[in-house]
Amino acid sequence: QVRLVESGGGSVQSGGSLRLSCTASGVTGTSDCMAWFRQVPGKAREGVASIVGYGGLYYANSVKDRFTISQDNAKHTLYLQLNSLSPEDTARYYCAAYFDNPGRDCRVTVLGNFVEFMDYWGNGTLVTISS
Repeated sequence: QVRLVESGGGSVQSGGSLRLSCTASGVTGTSDCMAWFRQVPGKAREGVASIVGYGGLYYANSVKDRFTISQDNAKHTLYLQLNSLSPEDTARYYCAAYFDNPGRDCRVTVLGNFVEFMDYWGNGTLVTISS
């Protein structure tokens, strides 16, 4: 069973940076899609960034040029570098993934917020940005 555990959240001031990590266990192969979502209470979960199995990277317009997704396959760890943070980035950030489904479009699944098609989720890490 795949398990995802996020870390790295915290409270920073506007303009600051954070680096989130997501460590996967129980993984037996390469994922077809790993991604970061975020959610504010009372709002739907939204896709932030994704990394496709072959290495393609995709970002929501709201975070493009500020956030960077990356992964270390040897460590089974996914990262999200968050720069130039603003209060609007305050949310719980979730790591998600699916495997064994190369025909599914990772970019569309994540940036279209099709959360039901992500098979595995972490519990999230809270990011709070103060002005």
